[in-house]
Amino acid sequence: MEFKTNIPIYLQVIEDIKQKIIAGTLPLGSKLPSSRELAIEYQINPNTAARIYSEMESMGLSYTRRGIGTFVTEDDRIIDDLKKERIEEIIQSFDEQLTGMGFSHDEILELLKEHFGK
Repeated sequence: MEFKTNIPIYLQVIEDIKQKIIAGTLPLGSKLPSSRELAIEYQINPNTAARIYSEMESMGLSYTRRGIGTFVTEDDRIIDDLKKERIEEIIQSFDEQLTGMGFSHDEILELLKEHFGK
């Protein structure tokens, strides 16, 4: 993963993990890599990896069982909220791009209807 310089690394890794959870690559309740393994996987400092899991736990995305490991949340409502949040981000970006090109919302809706065959 290539990191952007203007966004803290830990936030970028959290976003990557969120995307894996949304996509189902990391299913609900699945065991996450240890902090050390996460640090190796993303080529980051082990302290950053520990911070990532701490932040994810405070967001409700994961939980830790002492001596066993860290796991993806089993609460599907949290994942549904993540999906809705991601959809909203995509729609916002889509809207900004097309209105920036001069399209009205009515024109955008017509284009979408044509695209989806309605």
